[in-house]
Amino acid sequence: MNAWIIAALLLVLLSLSYSLGWSKAKAFASGSATATRAHSRPQYHGARLAIWTLVPAIAVLVVWGLFGEAISRSYIMGLLPADMTSQTGPALETAIQRVRSIASGFGVAGELAPYEQDAGDALSQFNLMATLLVVLAAAGLGIAGLLIARSRITPRLRARNQVERVVGILLLACSAVAILTTVGIVVSLLTEALRFFSFVNPLDFFFGTVWQPGFSTTSNAASGGYGILPLLWGTIMVSAIAMLVALPVGLMSAIWLNQYAPARIRGLVKPVIEILAGIPTIVYGFFALVTVGPFLAGFGDAIGIDIRATSALTAGVVMGVMIIPFISSLSDDILNQVPRAMRDGAYGLGATQSETIRNVLIPAALPGIVGAFLLAVSRAIGETMIVVLAAGNAPILRANPFEPTSTVTVSIVNQLTGDTDFAGPQSLVAFALGLTLFAMTLVLNIVALYIVRRFREQYE
Repeated sequence: MNAWIIAALLLVLLSLSYSLGWSKAKAFASGSATATRAHSRPQYHGARLAIWTLVPAIAVLVVWGLFGEAISRSYIMGLLPADMTSQTGPALETAIQRVRSIASGFGVAGELAPYEQDAGDALSQFNLMATLLVVLAAAGLGIAGLLIARSRITPRLRARNQVERVVGILLLACSAVAILTTVGIVVSLLTEALRFFSFVNPLDFFFGTVWQPGFSTTSNAASGGYGILPLLWGTIMVSAIAMLVALPVGLMSAIWLNQYAPARIRGLVKPVIEILAGIPTIVYGFFALVTVGPFLAGFGDAIGIDIRATSALTAGVVMGVMIIPFISSLSDDILNQVPRAMRDGAYGLGATQSETIRNVLIPAALPGIVGAFLLAVSRAIGETMIVVLAAGNAPILRANPFEPTSTVTVSIVNQLTGDTDFAGPQSLVAFALGLTLFAMTLVLNIVALYIVRRFREQYE
């Protein structure tokens, strides 16, 4: 169904119902005899009438959206020859799609079968009639709801209560979408991970030191090594390097912006730093691969240290630059929340600005700063593109940050790239890796929440 027709219908119903409800409520609200007795303002009556009008119309459109495809398919099946409808699989789906293409006016490639043009024309007329019927039904029910709701508008009608109740339900539904999405992600990861562990022993997966998943051409049995420790170590090493770069730079930037920078300079510098967070990670990856990696390798040669251009150090440094805004911007906002009286009290006792920052400002803002730090760690652990391009993709358990490494996210990409068969452990292992990564970030977020709540109580 044409989206423009639906949008136009809903906008007309919305404007008509709101204006009618508002005007009727305005009429009795402005009367001297009833002005003081009106329970709700006119805009609430307009919103209530709009709800009563739009809900039936949207319900019709939703029902058609749920069942329209099946009704259309059933109608097409009635247009196809009997020998065609007796078929199943790709042949039948191709015939249905060709009829739909003809009906849409885009046409099809190749010579038309005798029945296809007639079927396409019939389907075109059916779609037109169905669209008209659905639009008329939506408009009719909407107008019916409008008339019924408008007839019940009285000065004592609790329109505000009804509107606020509907708004509360909408807010609850939005929250439920986020929660259910999280639950769905966890369930899907857990289900597929359990299938993977039917092929590979969990002990071998969580404590294995060799990551070399093999692809068997004769069966779906696991072959090679599925030990996650090299990937976990690479993830931790790259994230640690990133935080060694981001934490001091971000925190000192926040302190300078909050305490030392003039207001005009602060207004210019802070948005520039925050731009770093908006740069696509693939651009950071190119920057690491083309600029930072060769620079670090050349610097290592100058001081006699063998540093590979693609290494954990390269990926960590660039990732640290990327997450500087997460720490600096959040820390600056948190420093702004420290009560002014605490700083004034320190100055009143004779403390210098640096002493006030060290002994009052940072301790008071520490819970928020720790929360920003852990949020940045979670961001670093889940980063993919920079590590794919700059870390070297070498899943080997070693402690040298100047050598190539690999991370959990890179291995997930590798296992799901190309033609994947989710019946074997070679692809299912990606879900086990994703579940492990999810558990790591969940623990970090729980720790961050605990620290923030624990120390916030101390300063309240």
